[in-house]
Parts: sequence; structure tokens; C-alpha cells
Amino acid sequence: MRSFDMPALVVSPDNTNITDLLVDRAKKTPDLALFAKETSNGFATTSAKEFLHEVELVAKGLIASGIQPSQAVAIMSRTRYEWTVLDFAIWFAGAVSVPIYETSSAAQMEWILSNSDSVALFAESDEHQERFEQIKAAVPLVRLVMRFDLDCLTELKKRGKEISDTALEQRRTAAKIGDLATIIYTSGTTGKPKGCELAHRGFIELSKNACLDLSDVIVEGRSTVLFLPLAHVFARFVEVLCVEGGIRVTHQPDARNVASSLESFKPEFLLAVPRVFEKVYNSAEQKAEAGGKGDIFRKAADVAVAWSESLDHGGPSAKLKLQHFVFDKLVYKKIRAAMGGRLQYAISGGAPLGTRLGHFFRALGVIVLEGYGLTETTAPATISRTAGIKIGKVGTPLPGTGVKIADDGEIWLRGHNIMRGYWRNEAATAEVLQDGWFATGDIGELDEDGLLAITGRKKELLVTAGGKNVAPAVLEDPLRANPLIGQVVVIGDAKPFIGAIVSLDSEMLPIWLANHGGDNTMSIAQAAKSPLVLAAIQKAIDEANNLVSRAESIRKFVIIDAELTEASGHLTPSLKLKRNVVLKDFAWAVDEIYSTND
Repeated sequence: MRSFDMPALVVSPDNTNITDLLVDRAKKTPDLALFAKETSNGFATTSAKEFLHEVELVAKGLIASGIQPSQAVAIMSRTRYEWTVLDFAIWFAGAVSVPIYETSSAAQMEWILSNSDSVALFAESDEHQERFEQIKAAVPLVRLVMRFDLDCLTELKKRGKEISDTALEQRRTAAKIGDLATIIYTSGTTGKPKGCELAHRGFIELSKNACLDLSDVIVEGRSTVLFLPLAHVFARFVEVLCVEGGIRVTHQPDARNVASSLESFKPEFLLAVPRVFEKVYNSAEQKAEAGGKGDIFRKAADVAVAWSESLDHGGPSAKLKLQHFVFDKLVYKKIRAAMGGRLQYAISGGAPLGTRLGHFFRALGVIVLEGYGLTETTAPATISRTAGIKIGKVGTPLPGTGVKIADDGEIWLRGHNIMRGYWRNEAATAEVLQDGWFATGDIGELDEDGLLAITGRKKELLVTAGGKNVAPAVLEDPLRANPLIGQVVVIGDAKPFIGAIVSLDSEMLPIWLANHGGDNTMSIAQAAKSPLVLAAIQKAIDEANNLVSRAESIRKFVIIDAELTEASGHLTPSLKLKRNVVLKDFAWAVDEIYSTND
């Protein structure tokens, strides 16, 4: 059993909570811009002292509305500035915030609101309120419902005018570092979501230690675009981290508009999931293809990967340096410009990025630091560092955290970032928390330098009829990077060989078809049977199979005539596959794959 611990660089006193990060920031740099909103005349900024003042006014409104200390207040909205204001205001009022994905169904809302004993709900739209009305009778504790689109923050500010600064300060300072800050419900690939009890400690210590440890990335005055859903722990951590680090944030509620936000806001660093980097690469490739420069792009990509790989093995040759220089002028600078032109660093989490993409972006001048964490760990537990980065690994533990690999390969984590437990679920808590360690359910490897690699999910390991253990992610992750593929589900548990269920990417499909001589008006159902598309998917699978042994390789696949999305019920809000649902809904595809043995 191998383990690795990173000592904390700073430890906060017990009488602090998240609100102190904002108070301290406003004292240190009152005029520093913390937030920016896009307007017709550019970006309007909000300074640290202005943000603090707005949070205080909203917090007073919460108190005036009857919100008591430690009560749960739910937020259901897309990512937006008002979300962040309210989140901090809830903490200033001494309460506990409970995020709900804005895509959640009425039944999911009911479970989270009732299980958390939420007394208030802040929603974004009429549609959200309609969902709430369906379950209103089942959640009688929710007595306050307000909406962002009806300017609820202004209303709260009016309500709080009679609350004194002294009363607010008493509320603000009541919570201690070990007290509950938020209950974040896991997106749940199976069963009902579990509420993770995250204390103030996790956010405070992770933010402070990350700022110190990643001082070359998190630099006061830099900027970023926050577009990940704030109902997800990663975005919530970023929200707090940027206040601690003095980073200017602009919120983008629509993931489809991220590209335009990057171009206009020009951030220096970005926090994203691998799908974003895949989209950037695929869009650039298809754009080059459409302009008759597909071969040039692919050569440039090959050179980029080779150049980056050479940095880990003595450096590039003179020929490779020249090729990289030429393609930087022809290709790389255009991709950088599309991302704003100032992007230097990106932190990627949620799923493996893939070595090819990691090398590609490093050659462009964008260092992608892969991180690893879960809701239960208040987001990142490990992260790559710019010095000594090893692409394909998720780095070493952040200061104050530790990692070990159990005998069966499972990753265990410990530190100040670990949840207190699952809300009102002692049995589930006991299953994963033992002697200060959290059993993640992920499988990984830890090298002698403490660098962690993720190889799969413990519960997702497939065991073929021949007894071969197969981790689906090894095949699925590189396949999802293909522009044609939306999702892929590798199957084969107790079967004679490995197969795959493939869905197409509706956004990229017409572009790809146009670039490859196909009919770009094809529907997904038609494309699923197209010889052109079938051949392209087979080629992608052949390339992925080169990464594994014959016994682990995909022998047959089926392209389904539908997309696997959150709306279809096959992905969680954090874009994790609900494998059991996919296998149930597309049982015919499984039957087709195994109707005859290869």
C-alpha cells in the first residue's frame, strides 16, 4: 500500500468561517475588481468593497425575512453573479446553502428540499417556480420563495434596512470553521442523491493553501470565466477561491456562449471540464477542414504533441523546434486568439483529459493542470503543478491532504477538505469514512513521487466471461475526444468480449459530414446507419484499441439513433453516465452486439 501526504502550508484558527475570506479581501484590496458583468459598452466591474457591501445588504434582508442560524436555504439557478452574492449572503446570515441544479426535475427538487429541511428557495425563472408548485405541498418548511429574474436581491436589500450592523456581525461570526457551510447533493448515477456535509474548513483551507501552492497560477488581479454550474462543488470552490486569490470573475450562464466570453473577456486562466477542451480542439479541426486546411491542422496537431512530449525527454530537436515555430504562426496563434489570446493556465477536473489533448494545449502555450476530487472532498484533493508536470496524471495532493492506494487499487483520501458525512445517512457515511480516510470508489495508481493517475471506477470495472478485468474509462475517454462521438458506453461484464454503445454529437455531426463529403442534412438516425460514419467510428475504435490488449479491446459496436444527454435521463447534471439506465433503455443494442460471438 503506497501513500503520500502533503503538509498544510497554513492552518486557519477555529473561530473563522468563509465570510472572513471576503472581509479580509475587502480590507486588503478594497478597490480590486472581483467581478465583471458584460454590458453593451464592455465589462462593468464590482470591487471587493462593493461586493462586500452588497452581500451585507442581502444578508440583512435574509435575516429580516426570518432566516435563522444554521437553517438551510436552497438556490436553483444557472451560474450568474446573483448566485454568488446570495451564496455569500447566506453565510453572512449564519445559514447553510443548498444548491440545486437548474435542470433538476420536480421530484429531484422535492427530495433535496425535504431531505435538507430547506426553509427557503431562490429560483431563477418562471419555469423553476412551476416545478416548485408541483411539489409545494410536500415541502411545507419552504415558506420563502423568491426569484432572480424578478430582482429578488433588490427586494431583500429593502427588507433588511432595519437590521443593524451589530446584528449582522453577530450572525456572520457565529459559525466556526468546523460548522456546516453547505449541503451539496451528489448528482447520483444510481438511487437518490446523497447530501454531502461540507464544513467551512474545507473551503477555507483549500482556498488558502491552493493560493499559496499555486502562486504562479492564482495571481491577484488575474481573471477567469466561471461557466460551470454553481450547483457543482467544483464551481462553488472556484467561487470562494477567486475571492481569496483576488481573481476577477465574469459569470457565463450558458455553456454554449463560453467561446464568445473567452474571446471578449480574455481570461488568464480557466477552470473547466475535459469536454470544453475537446470542443475547442474539434471545432478548430473542423474549421480547418472546411477551409481545405485539414491536412495542415492534423500535421500541426501531431507536431504539437511531439513537441510537448519532447519536453519530458530532453527537449525538442532543431527540426521539431522549427516545425513548432512555423505552425505557431499558421495554426496555434489562431486557437489562442479564439480563447481570448491571454490564456496561460487551465485547471481541468471531472474526468481524465487525455494525454494527447494535454500535450496539444501545452504546445499552444496553455498549461492544463489536471486535478482530482469529488463532492465529498470539497472539490480538488490533488492537482498538477506547473513545475514537474506529468501529462496524464492528476498531480500530487494539495497541502493539507493525503492519498493512498488500497490493496484492491481503490483511492483513499484524507485531509481538512473531507466532508463531515452524508446528511442523515449514517450507513452510507460508515461505508466510505474510516479512521479519517475517505474511500473514493475510484481506482488509481500512485508513483514514487506522489503523482496520482486515475484508471477507472471500482463499481464500473467489467469482468468478461474469460475473467479479464477491464476499466471502461481507458477506452471511453479517448473515444469521446472524437468530434463525431457524443458519448460512448463500453460494455462486456460477464460477456465473451468487449463491446461499445456509441451516440453521435448532434452539434458536430453536420460539420463533420460537410467536411467529409457526406450529406450534412442527415438526422442522427440516418447517420447511425451511414457507411461513411460507421467507417469513421470504426477507425476511432481501432485507434483506441491500440491502447489496450486484445482481450480488452472493443470487438463490436452499435451506433444508437439518439443522443445520451441529461435531458434524456442518461447523464447526471455533472455529465456522468448513468450506465444502468443506458443499458436498460438500449437493451436492443446490447442484444445486437452479442447476438453472435466474435
